[in-house]
Amino acid sequence: MNAPPNIEPVTAPGDVVHWLTNGTRDERFIDNIFAEMSIRLQQAGIPLKRATLHVLIHHPQWLGARIMWEDGMREAVVERVDYDVRERSEYIGSPANEIHDGAAEVRENLARDSTLGRQHAVYDEMRAKGLTDYVAWPLYHTLGKRHIVTFATDRSGGFDDAHIAALQKLLPVLALVSEIRIKNRLARTLLETYVGSHAGDLILAGATRRGSGTTVRAAIMICDLRDFTKISDNWPRDDVIELLNGYFDAMSEPIARHGGEILKFIGDGLLAIFPLSEPKACANLLHAVTEARQAMAALNEENGKTGRAPLNYGIGVHVGDVMYGNIGSRSRLDFTVIGPAVNMASRLEALTKQLGKPVLLSRAFAEIVEGEFELERVGEYPVRGFNDPIELFAYHG
Repeated sequence: MNAPPNIEPVTAPGDVVHWLTNGTRDERFIDNIFAEMSIRLQQAGIPLKRATLHVLIHHPQWLGARIMWEDGMREAVVERVDYDVRERSEYIGSPANEIHDGAAEVRENLARDSTLGRQHAVYDEMRAKGLTDYVAWPLYHTLGKRHIVTFATDRSGGFDDAHIAALQKLLPVLALVSEIRIKNRLARTLLETYVGSHAGDLILAGATRRGSGTTVRAAIMICDLRDFTKISDNWPRDDVIELLNGYFDAMSEPIARHGGEILKFIGDGLLAIFPLSEPKACANLLHAVTEARQAMAALNEENGKTGRAPLNYGIGVHVGDVMYGNIGSRSRLDFTVIGPAVNMASRLEALTKQLGKPVLLSRAFAEIVEGEFELERVGEYPVRGFNDPIELFAYHG
């Protein structure tokens, strides 16, 4: 059958729908699917030059992400979007703003005089690239969640009716395919946020039964604030939360940067491990402690400007075998580490206050990093729960 006059043939849009439905099962990442879909649309006769997918995600740092594909790309570019984006000029008056406010479609003729159309930087950028037509639609996920997909072309005259119809036919399938991937990513993100990346991987791999776990040899670090009860009793709630968040940022970011895994926050304390499967794990832990102490000094200096007293803390460090896995009731589990080595690190943290040394290391840990770091021998001290005195070292890095 001949195509209608003045309309270019769209050769096989159904093939793209079929591929989205049946050919993406083994692809985990929506950005890869989106890039290949865009290329397949070109091959099917859609004069596509640019496509974007905007998704909202539940992440502690990011509101969402923009996935962008342009003509010639084999892979899409993923950009994170900050929570405060809706207060910025890049969002206000944008197609995303219109869609989130309830628009069912945003269509813009980019070839006409720019003074006659919508005024926003994103349209100016597309005109500068020679694009002639742009369309954005909401992408509906379950429970009323709305994301956004956009398409643009440089074809003279823009998209025709057949092109638009073919693109619209994709939307329900793209919504299903993207929702599955976004929820998979969301599950992984939430697990990483609440239990850490390594524990999250194990849980996703099936470690969900009580008692399931493994024995891991690791360097263990336990950190606790001093006099926090007095602070929490006397300060306004919001100030206490802000203080705790600043403290945990100072401690946590160096730990993550050097390959450690924070397993839990306990009130004003934290428990982290550096598995010895990484040969430099113990050195990495001390590098993290050095940077954390520097960050705490900067935080105390900043807090001092508003009259707040400095935060004092203690860090206990040991090395040994720990049981790493699921512990708890039948219906409520905690993925954590237990064992005598963890208890030792906890006791050393408690001794930091008694001995006036902010960072205490066990002899077992000190032997591993001896010669690489400058340590101060503190002496042998009895440790509650252990029969023999423990030789302790202080680290001032």
